[in-house]
Amino acid sequence: MRIGIDSSRATVGERTGTENYSLRLVRELIDVGNGNEFVLYFREPPTPGTFPDYPSVTQQVISFPRLWTHVRLSWEMLTSSPDVLFVPAHVLPILHPARTVVTIHDLGYLYHRYAHRTVDWCYLHLSTLYNARMATKVIADSNATKRDLIEKYDIAAEKITTVYLAHDDTFRPIEEKAVIDAALRRYHIEDDYFFCLGTMQPRKNLMGTVAAYATMKRLHGVRHKLVIAGKHGWLSESIFKKARSLDIEDDVVFTGYVPDEDLPALLTGATALVFISLYEGFGLPALEAMACGTPVIASNVSSLPEVVGDAGLLVDPQDVIAVSSAMTRLATDSSFRNELSGRGIERAHLFSWRQSAAATLDVIRQAAN
Repeated sequence: MRIGIDSSRATVGERTGTENYSLRLVRELIDVGNGNEFVLYFREPPTPGTFPDYPSVTQQVISFPRLWTHVRLSWEMLTSSPDVLFVPAHVLPILHPARTVVTIHDLGYLYHRYAHRTVDWCYLHLSTLYNARMATKVIADSNATKRDLIEKYDIAAEKITTVYLAHDDTFRPIEEKAVIDAALRRYHIEDDYFFCLGTMQPRKNLMGTVAAYATMKRLHGVRHKLVIAGKHGWLSESIFKKARSLDIEDDVVFTGYVPDEDLPALLTGATALVFISLYEGFGLPALEAMACGTPVIASNVSSLPEVVGDAGLLVDPQDVIAVSSAMTRLATDSSFRNELSGRGIERAHLFSWRQSAAATLDVIRQAAN
């Protein structure tokens, strides 16, 4: 079988969740599907060694100044169509004579419209609806996303397969204190801390995290810092203003974007990950934290209960007191912290890119048939 993959999102510079998914899944898919022919489509040449160098893999750079997907990739589909086109983190080209499989990561924009600029919201809505209706088969990151596709867009349940994400083997407890200390120095972290990870945008509920942190300090006097890691997104300035208005700006460390190689050390060194997003299609940071043995405080909405299970503290993301109480408990109860750490490591073992790739390949085969 000749499988084409839109790999344009796998090679961006500062990767976030969907781009990391694209990179890691495609790598594993090539390995699991060895025996098939793969054609990877790029806008820009990938770094050498990014993907397995098998004879059955063709890395095809098809540069184009604008409308790469709908003009250039469409032309490629018309002139040299694969048996199946897989789009892991983007939108289907307008012209696609091949059978198609797309991954839809979430429909959070339907629940929290205010968290998106109007132009972004319209693009997300139209492109996701187009993907869901036009694809031969759809992969959802979670059962929560699958339910949303059925209920909001009237997509047939049998068309959708849930395939969970996973974590790299690099996400593990870092036992070398020197490695953790070096990472803390790089990001100017000097005390015990709670860790937040994700693009700074309204949906991540960092305003609520900052408010809960301030409440914890005011009510319980916990001396931990709050470290927020992630590149700036829409309305990120409001988070800085919130910290200033609560008089805790000296206790909040904004690291900016953190590359993958530094995350295991920063996660291992944290008292807990605070991940109270208003909506997640999967919630990769929660899984990565559990793999590192870091206790997780996560939202009790959307997909996060599927990922975290009983291995973390699930809270109402809009209940500031509940979040601050969870933070206080983990800051002050070391035995409970150790218990959650062990549970998290055990649960993280249930997720692997090998399993994700095998399940994805099965969906591609279904589409081909």
